[in-house]
Amino acid sequence: MTQSKDEKLQELEAMIAHQEKVIHDLNDVVVQQGQEIETLKQYIKIKFEKIEVSLESISEADHKSVSDEALANKPPHY
Repeated sequence: MTQSKDEKLQELEAMIAHQEKVIHDLNDVVVQQGQEIETLKQYIKIKFEKIEVSLESISEADHKSVSDEALANKPPHY
């Protein structure tokens, strides 16, 4: 038995409608993931900046002179 042209056309239309829905759903996922990636990029940037500041302060603390260290760690009764 062969399908009539109308049946074949309806089957193709149904397949195309299904594929359009799948494409739309996949696009929604891609957009959502893009937003999440941007959020994570911003989070990582902030964390790296905090790490850099911490490393700079550690580096500065390592390069203090003896008199600067003495002033910074002066006993409370002075």
